[in-house]
Amino acid sequence: MRISLPDRPGGLGQVAKALGTLGADILQVTVLERETGRAVDDFIVSWPGPVSATEVCERLSATPGVRVEGVWPTRDMPGSAPDYDLLMHVATEPARGLATLVDALPGLCGAEWSVAVEDGAVRHASMAAPEVVNLPEPPPRAIALDSADLRLMLLPVVPQGLHVVVARAGGPVFHRAELERAVRIVDVVAKLAARA
Repeated sequence: MRISLPDRPGGLGQVAKALGTLGADILQVTVLERETGRAVDDFIVSWPGPVSATEVCERLSATPGVRVEGVWPTRDMPGSAPDYDLLMHVATEPARGLATLVDALPGLCGAEWSVAVEDGAVRHASMAAPEVVNLPEPPPRAIALDSADLRLMLLPVVPQGLHVVVARAGGPVFHRAELERAVRIVDVVAKLAARA
């Protein structure tokens, strides 16, 4: 869940209390930004009961100053370090660096699929990628955008002359903190793969 809340003492506690009354177990909280008196946090939660995402949004939105920006499923495992695992795999087998990156990005970014595109042709696709991918023109720099019913990150991979697209169907547009993290990971993998 991505939640915008007042950045003041007790703000996070109010959200935690509201989630607790719904039976949610908070597994992890990531602060994405703190600006102009507000914070934007990603919460990884699990709730075993029959509570719907709509009910969670309504209940949390009733808390003064709290806005739910999105709810979507994730495969993140709190406490794990999948970005380091990815880098270790690429360092071990740099010739497969690009394919390893594309396969790992959905899990790293809370997304459904990713593809590497070169001159309009898909060079590698993650397992859940659709057969046909209609993509916008690749940008000169990394961007996040909302396209129809998908949230996309477009990430240039300059040394290889291609770009990687990461897509999620639910939740909010990728936050700039998510984009910056993905750019760093892509840059490191591209450098490692270029040495192969």
